Amino acid sequence: MKNSTPYIVSGVLAVAIIILYVLHFTSKPSTGRSAQKDLTTLLNDSSITLPIGYVNVDSLLMNYNFAKDLNESLLRKQESTRATLNQREGQIRNAAADFDRKLRNNAFLSTERAQQEQNRIMQMDQEYQQLAERLTQEFMIEQEKLNIQMEDTIRARMKEFNRDKHYEIIFSNRTTSTILLAEDKYDITNEVVEFLNSKYGPATAAATSEK
Repeated sequence: MKNSTPYIVSGVLAVAIIILYVLHFTSKPSTGRSAQKDLTTLLNDSSITLPIGYVNVDSLLMNYNFAKDLNESLLRKQESTRATLNQREGQIRNAAADFDRKLRNNAFLSTERAQQEQNRIMQMDQEYQQLAERLTQEFMIEQEKLNIQMEDTIRARMKEFNRDKHYEIIFSNRTTSTILLAEDKYDITNEVVEFLNSKYGPATAAATSEK
């Protein structure tokens, strides 16, 4: 909880600075009392919108076509990994069942031959564990790479988005963000999603599933 305090304070200071910015350019010089009155009027006037906005990140990721395609790519990799591991696991299970059957029926020519088969199955299981660890690590690396790629893309697009919007600050509403409460009029998620999709195009995943 202590770690989030500086971010909360920073957010409050940022909003305070923006309010002063608006007052400075929309009001004439006034005394301290009239300035306080102007500030109260500004905060209570629903028709006035400050040059700030926030984006609902969960909604953005659900509707941004690039995010959909990246998620679909990860799902395909996850399914491929699961299929590979299931196949190896099935091979081990079949080998173990065959070993037990032969052992019960005294089908091995010698104790040494039975021990060799048991060692082979144990080796298969060890290789399976190593493969599972490697594929899991590869999946996590791929997921991190795609997340960074998407974040970089969104940041670059947001600069382009803001060229004619002129927002002073655009927040996100992630758990670690500074937004604890905000009016709906500051929610620019739909605008951002529409802009991002206009630059990216339709989701490849959606187009593929429709065919």
